Amino acid sequence: MYLADRSAPADGAKTAPGTGPGRTPAVASAVLALGTVSLITDISSEMVTAVLPLYLIAGLGLSPLGFGALDGVYNGVSALVQLTGGHLADRVRNHKLIAGLGYGLSALCKPLLLLVHSAGPIGVVLALERTGKGLRTAPRDALISLSTPAGQQGRAFGVHRAMDTTGALLGPLAAFFILSAAVDGYDAVFGVSACVAALGVVVLILFVPGRSPRNRPAGAVPAQAGSAAVGPGRARTAESGPGRARAARGGGTEGVPGQVPEEGGAPAVGMREALALLRLPRLRALAVCAALLGLTTVSDAFVYLLLQDRTGLDVRWFPLLPLGTATVFLLLAVPAGALADRIGRRTVFLTGHALLLAGYGLLLWAPSWPALPYLVLALHGVFYAATDGVLPAAVAATVPAELRGTGLALVGTGQALARVACSLAFGGAWSLWGPGSALAAAAAGLLCCAAVAGFVLRDPRDTPRTDTNRRP
Repeated sequence: MYLADRSAPADGAKTAPGTGPGRTPAVASAVLALGTVSLITDISSEMVTAVLPLYLIAGLGLSPLGFGALDGVYNGVSALVQLTGGHLADRVRNHKLIAGLGYGLSALCKPLLLLVHSAGPIGVVLALERTGKGLRTAPRDALISLSTPAGQQGRAFGVHRAMDTTGALLGPLAAFFILSAAVDGYDAVFGVSACVAALGVVVLILFVPGRSPRNRPAGAVPAQAGSAAVGPGRARTAESGPGRARAARGGGTEGVPGQVPEEGGAPAVGMREALALLRLPRLRALAVCAALLGLTTVSDAFVYLLLQDRTGLDVRWFPLLPLGTATVFLLLAVPAGALADRIGRRTVFLTGHALLLAGYGLLLWAPSWPALPYLVLALHGVFYAATDGVLPAAVAATVPAELRGTGLALVGTGQALARVACSLAFGGAWSLWGPGSALAAAAAGLLCCAAVAGFVLRDPRDTPRTDTNRRP
């Protein structure tokens, strides 16, 4: 992983004490601590996620439409609560507290899966577990962005997502071995998952910093929100918007590697200021495009079910399918984030969706090659590497520090709700038309939405202008 940046600082820039000239830490300790928590928590979550589709459809006999509805609940509750979590963290000025409540609620729900054995109660437990995820997502991402300089946001989110994906890699492996070894495999998976989730909460409490020291290190300069939202090296005037004047008065330690800005000194953020974020043009564009693309992004569970249906894969290997996606994501998350910081987040983000579209095409029209599952899973993993950390890095660059959690939640909520709608629609289309026609419709929609996003997210300065003074 990229743990240090050897590039020389910009002219006139001062380095933080102890880092020395020409060498600044690229990943804050808070990012590494949060990455560890996410790694452990994702082992727990992915153990359940890896077996859930097969458990519900093969074990409980749910139809694709029923599974689509349950998958929609699974993701929809998280989306609805995410905005609450982000705003609440900004309002109480304690992102760690709200993130900790979310992780704790999810951990408490894992043992409940041992007590329910029908679709309705399972849906309630999953809804509660996703409530925890919704509470923690925006505050956690706000902690990452607030502890990282603006020019390294993509890399920081890439490191976090890589650590998170390591958990996603280990979770299905653990589920596979437990199912192979245990007599009552599903209950064993749920029990071990509960223990691992509790460990993640303990690590959060002990190792994730909550408040930074009150004195800013000499020479530290806060990163400007609104800069580097599209590409590298482009000095951009911060967009006018809520919280700018107060952020300037309040100072803070945003952008100082290794520190989380102090969260207790600024006034509480009201709902009026939070809603005023929608006046930021770039944030509106990101929110609209994320939602449009989410409407045509088939959920992971359906991708794996399509792959199993297309290839006739034995059901005992099904829990290992997320492993392929997670492996590629793990390998490419940090390079993709660093690349986005250099060449522009829009380019990397849209390229990821183009590769996802290629994966859909393989599922629809490719011959039944032995390599087909590997190709589809590889494209699926590259899609996540190019989008999952790049989008919040772009959002963080457009939102003032004191409203960072709310801004991230606004975009994340819109995207997640759109994916819920996609799950419901895709499940219904599969039941009515069959898997092939449903996927073809999703692919056509993704192509159209990606074209719209490419136009909306373009940088106005990249538009050719006629120079009337230029000689022919």
